[in-house]
Amino acid sequence: MMKLEKVKNKIPEKLYSILEKEGIKELRPSQEKSVKAGLLDGKNLLVCTPTASGKTLIAELAGVKGIIEGKGKAIYIVPLKALANEKFKDFKKKYGSFLKIALSIGDIDSKDSYLADYDLIITTSEKLDSLTRHHTPWLSMISTIIVDEVHLINDAGRGPTLEILLTILMQLLPKVQIIALSATIGNPGELASWLKAELVEDSWRPVKLHKGVYFNGEIKFE
Repeated sequence: MMKLEKVKNKIPEKLYSILEKEGIKELRPSQEKSVKAGLLDGKNLLVCTPTASGKTLIAELAGVKGIIEGKGKAIYIVPLKALANEKFKDFKKKYGSFLKIALSIGDIDSKDSYLADYDLIITTSEKLDSLTRHHTPWLSMISTIIVDEVHLINDAGRGPTLEILLTILMQLLPKVQIIALSATIGNPGELASWLKAELVEDSWRPVKLHKGVYFNGEIKFE
């Protein structure tokens, strides 16, 4: 695995210090592949790796780096309000000492003008879609867009909103860095092409999975 120290020169000092305090000394396979694919150079990425393989850190490296370097805000899009609350608490604890972090999941008829003063904003696709329709001025200040659970773009219910939202944002912010994350997706190559992103795929997971069949009170593993 790649040593974190190897890319120290590409990571802002404040962010690197946080990672060191977290005990991160090596990058996981998907993180190493993402760095090699241009994560720290502003490239768009579609990262398809198993759950708990390190996708969130990939997003943080892009978003927090862009904020510290003065490029602009980072938007973290999640599908559910519960997940948004979870990410907000995690990021507030980790980066709250030097970043202004906001949670925007409420009234979809509000412009939320106060968000102009925040660096990292966690929101849902429905809320951000509403903000674009209100022509919220601070949207032009976004430099990084992180899309968690991007495979939901294929969902019959929520997918159209996410697809239209990303289409609008890519037109509105042609220089934005997009980091799309998914544990599984059926057409990664096609989606990566649409996002103008490098595709990062990896099968490594921290805990090995065993496949078995339960029958008559007994599990038989393959």
